[in-house]
Amino acid sequence: MATLNSQPLIWTLLGLFMVSLTLGSSDSPFIVAHKKATLNRLKSGAERVSVSIDIYNQGSLTAYDVSLTDDSWPKDLFDIVSGNVSKSWEKLDAGGILSHTFELEAKTKGIFNGAPALITYRVPTKAALQEAFSTPILPLDVLADRPPEKKFEWVKRLLMKYGSLISVISIVVMFIYLVASPSKSGAGKGSKKKR
Repeated sequence: MATLNSQPLIWTLLGLFMVSLTLGSSDSPFIVAHKKATLNRLKSGAERVSVSIDIYNQGSLTAYDVSLTDDSWPKDLFDIVSGNVSKSWEKLDAGGILSHTFELEAKTKGIFNGAPALITYRVPTKAALQEAFSTPILPLDVLADRPPEKKFEWVKRLLMKYGSLISVISIVVMFIYLVASPSKSGAGKGSKKKR
């Protein structure tokens, strides 16, 4: 799984949330979509891209004939392994969520910048189809040369991230244990005095 800087994504989502707060109060559907892609390296050396798109209706009315199309995956660079790059639903109720996932296999090595997915929907009060776009994905370094991950690499990463916290907690627990547990030498003396 690739680790990418998520700072631009956070600002994009925050901006979409603020816009949804201001426009979401109007009497119409307001579609917000989030697109996410993750890389999964297989043991065979191939790499798959798992794509998930979540569509939210932040408006106060239902959106009808909702269609999702994500044509940003060129056929000369990616093969579809499971799912489809397009999907349709009859409706998306106000406050509702729709999700779609598909998986691709990369054919060539390189940096890939995916475009936003297109969502079209119908509003009963308007004749023309309405359009919305998902958030774009961060650049993917497809089939990049990565050193093989060692068996206990995850333990090392956890210790590096939480090592100081684990140390402090273990010291506090040890202190509480020593204070709360009765002293064995004191317990032995007390039993001798009673005789």
